[in-house]
Amino acid sequence: MNRYLALHKIIELGNFTKAASAMNCTQSAISQMISSLEDELKIKLLNRSKSGISLTKEGEKLYPHIQRLVYEYRTVKEHAQEIRGLETGTIRIGTMGSISTHWLPILISEFKKKYPAIEFVLLEGDYVSITEWIKTGAVDFGFVNPDAVSGIKTSPVKDGRMLAVLPPGHPLAKCDVVSLKDLGREHFILLEEGNHSEPLIAFKEQGIHPKISYVIHDDYTIMNMVEAGLGVSMLAELMLKRIAYNLELRPTDPPVIRKMAIGYKDRLSLTIAARRFIELLKENMDKLP
Repeated sequence: MNRYLALHKIIELGNFTKAASAMNCTQSAISQMISSLEDELKIKLLNRSKSGISLTKEGEKLYPHIQRLVYEYRTVKEHAQEIRGLETGTIRIGTMGSISTHWLPILISEFKKKYPAIEFVLLEGDYVSITEWIKTGAVDFGFVNPDAVSGIKTSPVKDGRMLAVLPPGHPLAKCDVVSLKDLGREHFILLEEGNHSEPLIAFKEQGIHPKISYVIHDDYTIMNMVEAGLGVSMLAELMLKRIAYNLELRPTDPPVIRKMAIGYKDRLSLTIAARRFIELLKENMDKLP
């Protein structure tokens, strides 16, 4: 199994030296493991050049299966740890910026009071990438909009508003509530969220065709652009808490709601540690912003 773990670590970190350090072995040992694996499979897996390490065409075809094998092995080890108790283990969560910033620090801090040795790995993405991570086992569970996903189980947690985000002194800032019709006339900066966008769905339901000027993957970049007067946007209210940007924030008419749920492959695939963390989340929803 170590040979598959070594290949996975090389691809993850990009070179043999970092992989060897992460696995606490020599670079020579890592090279021997890859050579042995290639000999057994009778396939060259890696291209080695001055520019770095990359998978061969054959390696690219085989690597998704190797990823699943590594994730399954990791799950077996974590379930074995559970049998011995929750003294150690890792919880892997697929998340997005607003959740990482405003929910997870509170929840992880509370969880570690009871389980101090449990470690966390947070992978930030959009609805599409988080769903894929759940399906492949890269994460134990993730935060998703239940309307945006398929092929996984979901459990609702907490819905939140989305707010119109305007530059300082913008004419629409004179309104207590901004209509989607007025917002759609402005140069709109859209947050890229995969195949599901709450603002675009809201515009479509009202028969509005917004003037999309930019599509950006990062909330903070959008805030910077709006502050600079490059357009308007709509972001989750949760993301807009405690920001240092000079922006005007207004609710919309009609309101735009972002549904939020926990997504997971199935309950049996969740480690005990992951289930305990989800239970903590549900118990503390009213305390979260």
